[in-house]
Amino acid sequence: MIGVTGMQHVALEVADLDAARNFYVDVMGMTVLDRPDFGFPGMWLGLPDGRAVHLIEGHKPPHPGHHFALEIDDMDAAVAALRSHGVQVNDPFETAPGAGMQAFINDPSGNVIELNQPHR
Repeated sequence: MIGVTGMQHVALEVADLDAARNFYVDVMGMTVLDRPDFGFPGMWLGLPDGRAVHLIEGHKPPHPGHHFALEIDDMDAAVAALRSHGVQVNDPFETAPGAGMQAFINDPSGNVIELNQPHR
């Protein structure tokens, strides 16, 4: 065992960094973080819990089935807010009895994002 203690960040390839910034910052509410110059375009975005999403500008289409999940506290409010921004979101559903609700969206590059509201 190597002692994994949690997830620090996820990295995604996006086709248009400006469109991705608008989506992740203006719609999803993430904050732009300082990022070193790695010699290729990208952006780091922060979540309220200290974790991050790293965007890398590229042109590969996303692989079907690849996704990451964001935990939310109010599914109905999140779905309404996303739809008010013109984001297509499926109707939320329970994954398994007592497991919580989930819904799926795509970022402007087609990356799949699962929204997950655990039952508490």
